[in-house]
Amino acid sequence: MPLARLREEVVRIAVLGGGPGGLTFAHLWKKRHRDARIDLFEQNAAGATFGFGVVFSEQALEFLRADDPDTVDAITPKMESWQNITLNLRGQSVAIDGVGFSSIGRLELLMILRERVRAVDVAPRYDTVISSVDQLKGYDLIVAADGLNSLVRRSFETQFGAQVSYSTNKFAWYGTTKRFETLSQTFVSTDLGAFNAHHYRYSPRMSTFLVECDAATWAAYGFEHKSIEQSQAICEQIFAKTLDGHPLVSNKSVWRNFPWIWNENWSSGNMVLIGDALHSAHFSIGSGTRLAIEDAIALTKALEAEKDIANGLARYQAERQPIVKKLVTAARTSADWYEHFAEHMRLDPMDFAYSYITRSGRIDDARLRAMSPAFMARYEAARSRS
Repeated sequence: MPLARLREEVVRIAVLGGGPGGLTFAHLWKKRHRDARIDLFEQNAAGATFGFGVVFSEQALEFLRADDPDTVDAITPKMESWQNITLNLRGQSVAIDGVGFSSIGRLELLMILRERVRAVDVAPRYDTVISSVDQLKGYDLIVAADGLNSLVRRSFETQFGAQVSYSTNKFAWYGTTKRFETLSQTFVSTDLGAFNAHHYRYSPRMSTFLVECDAATWAAYGFEHKSIEQSQAICEQIFAKTLDGHPLVSNKSVWRNFPWIWNENWSSGNMVLIGDALHSAHFSIGSGTRLAIEDAIALTKALEAEKDIANGLARYQAERQPIVKKLVTAARTSADWYEHFAEHMRLDPMDFAYSYITRSGRIDDARLRAMSPAFMARYEAARSRS
């Protein structure tokens, strides 16, 4: 059966996944096409979410504002913002200026996006498990925003050309009541191996605290045989100085390997992938949520530019894929740096900071001088003395 002609028929759309990508698409499409029928299915309860805070770079917010200013205006008042990155190594701190980020609690973000879909008469169906794509017969379009473990992608791996692999490092995603003034990274050496913590505040009283180590360190600590509570206690001890008496907070904070997701074909028939179901970007560049929202915007634009769904889906991939590929490539380069962060820790703190900030290959010396003049002046002064 041919796919629906967008300008001639009442289109029925199923959105799988109530995360940022799914909610954004449902809101945008229904807002612009009030006669469309959209059903959004989310397997978890309305108040459930994995993780703590999410970050957006200043550039990411600028891109979003150009395409969806209402969403940026809605989330900005709830965000924490800063202009520096702080690296902590061997008791010394190095500030890298001019690297602006903003953060918001993931649940806070979802609550804002949920209110926006309700405002356009889309009622998300929470606690609703779709176990087979066969349950979605009768829909003209199925938007799979169902995350890393996407049912749609797993059910049609060959059709999508799905590729899945995993980083060797282990990580556990915690929160903490300790307030951090900037996006910070703390690197700690122990007798059994090295650890890194990514930490930043996402509200006045809460911060994300993501702990990472390599596979050998993870094995040496016996984390495989530790409970969530035991692992949390060990991490609190390792980062005791950084936490300054504050506890870690768990939310299904199990040890994981970061999954790399990529699909050669972004759609198959009337099914299309967005967000983590389609591609993943390592947490070290903080672009996962941004990519999901931008995918939803790009899909909306592509469908609106064509007369039927088939051509709209083809346009979506043709226009969006090159942009995503650049970010994913940078994320892989960044992740590779973290796979060897214990080796980088042997560097002098200033050399370490330079290695860190240039790790993705997107920042050269000229750009760094313009972006972070104070840091670059310190770095070049230190090099001239050595």
